Amino acid sequence: MFELTSKVAIITGGGSGIGKAIAELFAKHGAQVHILELNEASAAATVDAIKANGARAWGYSCNVSDHQQTASVIGGIIGIAGRLDILVNSAGIAHVGKLENTGPQDFEKIVNVNVKGVYNVMHACIQQFKKQQGGVILNICSVAASVGIPDRFAYSMSKGAVLSMTLSVAKDYIRDKIRCNAISPARIHTAFVDGFLKTNYPGKEQEMFEKLSQTQPMGRMGTPDEVAALALYLCSDEASFITGSDYPIDGGFLKLNT
Repeated sequence: MFELTSKVAIITGGGSGIGKAIAELFAKHGAQVHILELNEASAAATVDAIKANGARAWGYSCNVSDHQQTASVIGGIIGIAGRLDILVNSAGIAHVGKLENTGPQDFEKIVNVNVKGVYNVMHACIQQFKKQQGGVILNICSVAASVGIPDRFAYSMSKGAVLSMTLSVAKDYIRDKIRCNAISPARIHTAFVDGFLKTNYPGKEQEMFEKLSQTQPMGRMGTPDEVAALALYLCSDEASFITGSDYPIDGGFLKLNT
């Protein structure tokens, strides 16, 4: 089950965190993994780790907020591979702030990466999926798209847009046999979390880590590998009857918090 043998997968943000875990797991299950990353060194590190395990992967320097560059990189991948089976939009950035302390530059940066970036990548892939009459799109969303998260105004806005785009694409292309779903994690323990705590709470990292962990009813953060396992299922043939759905992976955050 869940084999992706010979399937061609594009994963944005595959150089770190959730995207890296997805890229490594998909490659382990047989996919030809193509990683799009702003940080070329991060992409190369993931590619090297995948190849070291005998699987196939390629890395590309790409700013997903640049429409022309994104189209060019993805067009090149499709031209060489000859097809495209899976797209995972994992690239994204965070922002801490309420409306009043979210400046125009902050807002625009979030929109460019988290909203326009997802649009650019899907736009570059959709014609190939239509040509093949099939394909899978998975967008990494967030619980912030569905509930109010303190001090996450711009980030929540961007993930709400990702969720809406997911539903729209699923509806518009269902007759083309293109499935489009989203995953909405709560807090996931990545290097970003550690960096955030070190920058904002020096000397109190462990205390704040525990506090953030307890916001999930399970009492801990999730792991990138747990998100990757869900992504593997949703992008596999075993999930062929699933489209237009958002899957929280949140330790009970959305339903069990009181």
